[in-house]
Amino acid sequence: MPHCAFLTLDERGDFVIDDEHAIAPLAELGWEVSTLSWRQTAVPWNRFDAAIIRSTWDYWNDVPAFLETLARINRETRLANPLGLVHWNLAKTYMRDLEGKGIGVVPTLWLDGLGDSSAGRCADRLGSNEMVVKPVIGANGQDAFRFSGNEGPARWAGISARFPGRACMVQPFMQNVVTEGEYSLFFFNRLFSHAILKTPAANEFRSQEEHGAELRAIEPEPRLLSRGHEVIAALSTVPLYGRIDFVRNDAGDFDVMELELIEPSLYLRMDTAAPTRFAEAIDAWFQKEE
Repeated sequence: MPHCAFLTLDERGDFVIDDEHAIAPLAELGWEVSTLSWRQTAVPWNRFDAAIIRSTWDYWNDVPAFLETLARINRETRLANPLGLVHWNLAKTYMRDLEGKGIGVVPTLWLDGLGDSSAGRCADRLGSNEMVVKPVIGANGQDAFRFSGNEGPARWAGISARFPGRACMVQPFMQNVVTEGEYSLFFFNRLFSHAILKTPAANEFRSQEEHGAELRAIEPEPRLLSRGHEVIAALSTVPLYGRIDFVRNDAGDFDVMELELIEPSLYLRMDTAAPTRFAEAIDAWFQKEE
């Protein structure tokens, strides 16, 4: 019986993790699954036929150690997603690569920190008075701030203090995130699986459920699904899984907000067939890699 490891974080905390929904379908396909912290050293990784990065939602606090662990796993067994994709997807500068391939993305200002900039200067460069700043490496809305071009000096100083020489990205605030929601499309082994709409809580702009967002399963409209396929087709390496977050722009089309290929929540509980699709994708993906 093949044995795979689901990599997770040490302490679950308030995170909603639904990877366990895939364990029974995997067992039906002949797989044994163990869920282990990516930081653990007690069990050699070569005991597993596969290791799948799942809810490692603390890696951004110790990126060198995370990459070192993944490199070791990659030497001892088969890793998904592939290590090359992880390195590429780690910093959100991958958005520039997608844009270079003709993929529509949310306009972004890339900065090495906020110390030499100002709220007004960011607004002028983006042509938007309402903006969002977040780190180039990070997730779950950590250190993400919404601000305006006429931000008061005290608050701007507080935001800037979170990015002392730290690479960050500034984007126009996309109003449709709060009025309509953020769309997430899930692909397993390049095949579309399911989609959800995430609507932030009142007085909130972050779309993670840990910040109170409302989640709803949806059938994506044809244009949105087409955009999802375009993104997946643009990848030179086939991912086992991927989540693409979209927002509707002012022209009515869909722009990529993020492409998650490392540890996205897959919201398997939101679609009754999704756990089986994921299990079948794992089985097929690792057989193909042999």
